[in-house]
Amino acid sequence: MSTTTESSTTYAPAPDALATVLAPSVKPPRPGAWSASLTFGWRAILKIKHVPEQLFDVTAFPLMMTLLFTYLFGGALAGSPTEYLQFLLPGIMVTSVVMITMYTGMEVNKDIEKGIFDRFRTLPIWRPSTMVGYLLADILRYTMAATVILLVGLVLGFRPQGGFVGVVAGILLLLAFSFAFSWVWTMFGLMMRSEKAVMGVSMLVMFPLTFLSNVYVDPSTMPGWLQVFVNANPISHLVTSIRSLMGGAPDVGEITWVLVSSALFIAVFGTLTMRLYNRK
Repeated sequence: MSTTTESSTTYAPAPDALATVLAPSVKPPRPGAWSASLTFGWRAILKIKHVPEQLFDVTAFPLMMTLLFTYLFGGALAGSPTEYLQFLLPGIMVTSVVMITMYTGMEVNKDIEKGIFDRFRTLPIWRPSTMVGYLLADILRYTMAATVILLVGLVLGFRPQGGFVGVVAGILLLLAFSFAFSWVWTMFGLMMRSEKAVMGVSMLVMFPLTFLSNVYVDPSTMPGWLQVFVNANPISHLVTSIRSLMGGAPDVGEITWVLVSSALFIAVFGTLTMRLYNRK
């Protein structure tokens, strides 16, 4: 008994030491919105580092899409794959990158299922930073996919008349739209009960948007009733804008349409996302 008492007395913290540890001190400053968003963006990038298979959809998938459609339809629609590639590449770049945006919602849903978001909500940070961080990390993925398609296209014979400036401007416009469009999937990621449900809804939305557009053929060859949908499709406006930039003749009206629609996506779906996040 004496040994136990001596042991407990020996390891008990002294009152002075406790007072020093618990004494009030200067609190570290609260992280700003930008720094918090970058931190969560870095977290998302680290997840890719530990699971590099996630990069297949931004490397192998765009490569396969470019080669498949160029050589499958090039001869029939334009007389040669090289001629068709001048029309196709901006569109296939849009299709590949926009299709990747749906994975944002899936990642959000997985973190919710693991209970990680419950911990995030207890932190003294700007609330939207968790979602913005996901999207900032995804911009890296979108850039990789666009770069892969561009490099493959240049090897196959794609020659943009807009030069380097036109290509960079087209890719930046695509990244801006994709960032805004990703807010749609963060909303679904919070609404749906499982990752598979998010994927199912995403594919149901994405396939009509990407295939019923001006990506693969000129809409003037389609039935009149279908042209109405294609001409109103935001993907068609985005493709037309990027084609004009890469072609060296920027269409200011279409570019403005894309920028305004991107702002509306953020305003509407960003607001809905944060409401769902606060109530989840």
